[in-house]
Amino acid sequence: MLHHGTRIVVPEGSQRLLVLVALRGGRVDRRRVAGSLWPNGSDDRAAGNLRSAMWRLRSAGLDLLSNEHGVVTLRERVDVDVHAVASWADRLVRGTHTDDDLVLEGRPLDPDDVLPGWYDDWVIFERERLRQRVLHGLEALSTLLREQGRCAEAVEAALCAVHLEPLRESGQRALLLAHLAEGNQVEAHRALDTYARLLRNELGLRTSAELQALLRAPRPRLSDLPRA
Repeated sequence: MLHHGTRIVVPEGSQRLLVLVALRGGRVDRRRVAGSLWPNGSDDRAAGNLRSAMWRLRSAGLDLLSNEHGVVTLRERVDVDVHAVASWADRLVRGTHTDDDLVLEGRPLDPDDVLPGWYDDWVIFERERLRQRVLHGLEALSTLLREQGRCAEAVEAALCAVHLEPLRESGQRALLLAHLAEGNQVEAHRALDTYARLLRNELGLRTSAELQALLRAPRPRLSDLPRA
């Protein structure tokens, strides 16, 4: 973690506790913490482990968590980068975005970069939840950019979504629409052919009639293209 630009090592015995509370929104019932981190011991043993993990944090000069009234809470001054990415995606999906949210460059968008090598069930769940939010955000971003005539950026956003999940039809649809809005029907056909091969090889499926219809229709005006 970073403190005023300086990297600080979190004690190994406290890392999972800090990450769990941070990923769960900064406020978690103490029993839920114990059940997730120490599921095989007794309640007393889990409570002792929790106290030890918090003591290690404080001993390292990291007074980041409080444990009061049965709730473990992340202190307000702590910023969580995962929350920033998730909030960005949520604003795009809900239509509450700012102009800055429409800029893709520089954003950490790969959920697989979150705690690589950690395979706890709760980590896998949180990583997948973030992946879904990012995918929805990228698809929404591609649509918003396309509607503003920023087609090159719309293509890039859709490509990012396709890279994260190549088999996801909604991402492929956003990519086709962005190519068509830009007037690049050859690119749209190439993207659809690539997706068709992938579906056939991976799942034995065919592309949907809806996707195929996008390329059979006459070239639409920008204002007539549907939302992804």
